[in-house]
Amino acid sequence: MSSRIVADNSLAINNVTTPYFDLMEMDDLTRRPASAEMPTLGQLLKHVGDARKEASGDGSETPVHHALDIVDAAGVGPRSLPFVLSFSNLTYSVKARRKMSLSSVFPCRGSRLGASAVSEAPAVGESMFRRTKTLLNDISGEARDGEIMAVLGASGSGKSTLIDALANRIAKGSLKGTVALNGETLESRLLKVISAYVMQDDLLFPMLTVEETLMFAAEFRLPRTLSKSKKNARVQALIEQLGLRNAAKTVIGDEGHRGVSGGERRRVSIGIDIIHDPILLFLDEPTSGLDSTSAFLVVKVLQRIAQSGSIVIMSIHQPSYRILGLLDRMIFLSRGQTVYSGSPSQLPVFFSEFGHPIPETDNRTEFALDLIRELEGSPGGTKSLVEFNKSWQSMTKHHQTTTEAERNGLSLKEAISASISRGKLVSGATNTNPNPSSMVPTFANPFWIEMATLSKRSFLNSRRMPELFGIRLGAVMVTGFILATMFWQLDNSPKGVQERLGFFAFAMSTTFYTTADALPVFLQERYIFMRETAYNAYRRISYLVSHALVALPALTFLSLAFAATTFWAVGLDGGVSGFLFYFLIIFASFWAGNSFVTFLSGVVPHVMLGYTIVVAILAYFLLFSGFFINRDRIPSYWIWFHYLSLVKYPYEAVLQNEFDDPVKCFVRGVQIFDNTPLGSVPQALKVKLLDAMSNTLGMNITTSTCLTTGSDILRQNGVTDLTKWNCLWVTVAWGFFFRFLFYFSLLLGSKNKRS
Repeated sequence: MSSRIVADNSLAINNVTTPYFDLMEMDDLTRRPASAEMPTLGQLLKHVGDARKEASGDGSETPVHHALDIVDAAGVGPRSLPFVLSFSNLTYSVKARRKMSLSSVFPCRGSRLGASAVSEAPAVGESMFRRTKTLLNDISGEARDGEIMAVLGASGSGKSTLIDALANRIAKGSLKGTVALNGETLESRLLKVISAYVMQDDLLFPMLTVEETLMFAAEFRLPRTLSKSKKNARVQALIEQLGLRNAAKTVIGDEGHRGVSGGERRRVSIGIDIIHDPILLFLDEPTSGLDSTSAFLVVKVLQRIAQSGSIVIMSIHQPSYRILGLLDRMIFLSRGQTVYSGSPSQLPVFFSEFGHPIPETDNRTEFALDLIRELEGSPGGTKSLVEFNKSWQSMTKHHQTTTEAERNGLSLKEAISASISRGKLVSGATNTNPNPSSMVPTFANPFWIEMATLSKRSFLNSRRMPELFGIRLGAVMVTGFILATMFWQLDNSPKGVQERLGFFAFAMSTTFYTTADALPVFLQERYIFMRETAYNAYRRISYLVSHALVALPALTFLSLAFAATTFWAVGLDGGVSGFLFYFLIIFASFWAGNSFVTFLSGVVPHVMLGYTIVVAILAYFLLFSGFFINRDRIPSYWIWFHYLSLVKYPYEAVLQNEFDDPVKCFVRGVQIFDNTPLGSVPQALKVKLLDAMSNTLGMNITTSTCLTTGSDILRQNGVTDLTKWNCLWVTVAWGFFFRFLFYFSLLLGSKNKRS
């Protein structure tokens, strides 16, 4: 059997001086009668552990990634360690909305409309408005290691649905039938570790190079016990295997950045999912959108992967003649039913016996698909072809009974442990638990390594798009400059107080609005995150912490820029300590706003819908912040929203930072008439009015008497609940609260399964 391309050159067992297994022991194992007592998985893994110690000297490092050829005692030649993925009677149905018409609601007796309505009457268990649509109908078959099984059919035939069913991407209660590996039902946890799923869309970070993309995949999927040099060597070998050497230093690219070609992107997508050498590889239309040459190269790569000991199952729309020569098994589907299952070489015989021989000059698959499409349009549909396929399959199985009886297969735990010894599943087995699902760790790396790797990847991708941060910084600086020049050096008069209140309200709400740019970040990464976490590349909590840490440096710089631009220009009070608190509350506002928008990005599926919701909710937050209407004047049935307002707490914090000096005066003597109809009367008349008030009140009020201090302004605005530091902590806590909600949205909203 061909060896796997790995971190170090693979060697055939005949050329290795220190073999992983004693060949006689393994040969005896494969030939042992079923009635004899089979060794436990612990005994098998002991061989693996001993072999790794021999390979590395003292067992301190992960061994060189070898492939093992089992030689039959009779000298027949290489013997495979077989994996057989079998699936039987797979059935999957969904509820679909029924198309309504007047004839179905008001049937006319004796008319054609009435007859049509009767013929389309809901079946048993269906309603008038919903019907049951069967996407898979009693699908059975098997796939073996070393082979490529292709699922073919027209659009809507059920190709992708079958791939999803085999890859455990359909909810357990919705899918009927069984999927087994070597005769044992696959647990979801084990399947995640030993398999990989390549989506139809190429979901990659645009500003990373091909080599960096594969290296980050290696960091996620390969264990930390594997040295950096060995991980890099494995990536380089994989680049050679995928035919990407010339594009290794080229960025992936997107609409705005030139990068690799479509075929190269597809091969990179395959590479990041096979970096850990999975046993099962599922691909949803890997050749979609590619030219014939690129498509052939992709399938050629898949053939090499299969020959290394993997089971490769893919859906494909219409393979070319060259691709057909690379396929080992084919399943043709029509409206969720199997119309052919077998090897490509049997297609001419199959259709010849069906009564539709394939012409010599025709492409076999094109002829088959055209015939299936023609039958689908006929009155009887493909029922005759489905029934013929069932009889054909029963005849074929009868012929193969003798061959299957002679085949001594390994159980699942034996096959997995033997594959690990040959270098498959690089994450490796580290315990002797006899349960197959406990053989390999759920995650290859601990939490802190995942977090560090995710942070490094995000920083690297962002650093190569400096224009994004430049636009954010420019927006904050322009806003700060406009506010600074609009509210330049405010005085301590009553008008200055009102202008300060307006400045604080606008400034604090602006910090929240400028965080709306965080909305598309996760929306763009959502499907990358879903793909990577679906097969345990890293923990969701690692992504959550990394996502927050990556945002902090930019938020810190933006906060400092806005605070420095406005604090002294507006003439705010407090000196250095006042500036530091002003900077902290702006940073807390950015943090809370960024967390709030991040949470919404985990809930809302579309950017434009997300922006609409963000703008609306932030407007409500400003309305109930206490600026437009004091807390004491808010109706009791809306007061709850006042305390939920994110703008309330930073707004009250900056007010207290500005007006918390009990001896600083903001209204003296005749200034009491400012902002009133008496504000326009002559100064002498104001003094006489002030004297009259003094006589009436029985107290001496002069033009220099302080009538309103900062504490009075705070009371007038209803800012009496919390201290400024408590407002700061509450704002920070809101940020953590929304990050917590974002984590739950990751758990609940990123289930990569059909219902």
